[in-house]
Amino acid sequence: MRWMIVLFSVIVFAACGTKERLVEKVFVVNIVPGADSLRQYLQYHESVWPEVEQGFRKAGYRQIRMFRSQHTLVMAISVPEGADLGEMGKKAEASDPRCAEWNRLMAGYQRGVEGSLPGQTWTEALPFYDFENK
Repeated sequence: MRWMIVLFSVIVFAACGTKERLVEKVFVVNIVPGADSLRQYLQYHESVWPEVEQGFRKAGYRQIRMFRSQHTLVMAISVPEGADLGEMGKKAEASDPRCAEWNRLMAGYQRGVEGSLPGQTWTEALPFYDFENK
């Protein structure tokens, strides 16, 4: 019996020490032309609905950061390695009706960048250069 307790303790300790591997994905989108559209979109993001951020947590997003240059937005997300972003999005929306409502509302302000598919908004930006000073 004592060996089972020791084995269980080793397994729990090992699991607690396991560091989750995260990957960062980057996406771009444009806001529909007009200063009012941009102002409204940014204003919504000053106070993201709590249900939306709770949906992000439940879906497994670790970090979401957004940047902008004029009407072009960049979103960097950190998720567990191997995560299915489509399933994560569905899980977030299923967590509360306000999450799906938020996405529909925000989509009205968004349009794809040049070269995106018809109806596509957020487009993944793939890395092509990496400098690291070690």
